[in-house]
Amino acid sequence: MEPSMQDVGLAVKQLQWRHHRAANRRLSVQVGLSLVQWDVLRDLHREPDASLHHLAVQTFQTDQSMGELAKRMVERGLLARVDGPGRAVRHRLSSEGEAAYKAGSGIVDGVLAESIGTLTAGERASLHAMLTKAASGLSCGETAPLEDA
Repeated sequence: MEPSMQDVGLAVKQLQWRHHRAANRRLSVQVGLSLVQWDVLRDLHREPDASLHHLAVQTFQTDQSMGELAKRMVERGLLARVDGPGRAVRHRLSSEGEAAYKAGSGIVDGVLAESIGTLTAGERASLHAMLTKAASGLSCGETAPLEDA
């Protein structure tokens, strides 16, 4: 029997939820980070000096939530504030943040290895292509994080 679109959507959500829970639990115990904090570290590692708005979009948060999270991460020594163009403030990884990112990367890779890692390289490439194609079908306004209600 062919799965319905709802069945496929539910399977994607279930996998994402399992990844999120396992990664969040392991990151918390082993590195003292939440998955959201690690996501911020990953995105700043990839794009140093990214704006808070960019980080909010990339980590599925509102601008306000991202601002509060960045403030707490600066207080913990994971991020450093740097002047940007005009009045803008940017953030960079501190040496402690870089170390936490690297430690967390191994943990997240381990979680993903237990699921996506069971696929062949060809299957992973096909899955990536299919998910990217499906995600591109949503209108731009629906891919941004929802505003707090």
